[in-house]
Amino acid sequence: SAMTIAELQRDVRAREEAFAKTMADRDHAAFVSFLADDTIWFGARTLRGKLEVGNAWKKFYEGPAAPFSWKPDTVEVLASGTLALTSGPGTGADGKPAGSFNSIWRLEDDGIWRVVFDKGCP
Repeated sequence: SAMTIAELQRDVRAREEAFAKTMADRDHAAFVSFLADDTIWFGARTLRGKLEVGNAWKKFYEGPAAPFSWKPDTVEVLASGTLALTSGPGTGADGKPAGSFNSIWRLEDDGIWRVVFDKGCP
């Protein structure tokens, strides 16, 4: 039976929360595992592909303390059940607001949701 939108939203929210936990856990390899091979990340410059994003973000995983964290407050899934959006606030190491994020997730052929687009806003 097809999953309901509410069930899909729960799955994607859990996936985003697990993605964010990689930062708290200081686990760069786990972070990279959430990225689609063809992912695109927008920032000071556009990062294309899992390798480029992984390399650019490695610095955030060095050192004992996470420089920031994030959590979803919005999760939406298309009726097709194959694309989702997560959005929410970022928090600096000092606990103060540090912008927001918007991520698009795709349900891949192996049944796992991975990030295809990510845009953080300062």
